Amino acid sequence: MYSAAKIADCDPKTVRRYVEARNAGRPVAGPVRRARLTDAQLAKIEEWVERSQGHISARRAHEWLVSLGYSGSERTTRRAVAEAKERRRHPGNAAPRPWIAEPGLWAQFEWTGGPPVAGPDGVPRPGVGRPRPAGRRRLPVHHGLIAG
Repeated sequence: MYSAAKIADCDPKTVRRYVEARNAGRPVAGPVRRARLTDAQLAKIEEWVERSQGHISARRAHEWLVSLGYSGSERTTRRAVAEAKERRRHPGNAAPRPWIAEPGLWAQFEWTGGPPVAGPDGVPRPGVGRPRPAGRRRLPVHHGLIAG
């Protein structure tokens, strides 16, 4: 230990700490991010930031989290919202997250059978189809906006 500390120009206790961490299987390359209270709600916070296009305030997000049973402080929420907004501004650095569906927030489509399409050998195959909205209600069309 002492010779390694002399070569690395550091204290022998530092070398001992790194060797013990390596032998225990812990990473020794840098600091490890500890778990936070907001980790469980991080997907929801990122969804709110994305839906508001980055305009949600941390105070509003904290109120919504408290209504969902969150027990952390407002400062922790502010930090999590600021990090989510930063990831939104620089998306290349963010890790992909799983998609969380919520009832009533997403459109539902049914895939219909399309016309038969000739395959490479000329034999007609069933078409892939096209999506159509599920249900009978349709959105109103504003002809003034279309005719322009």
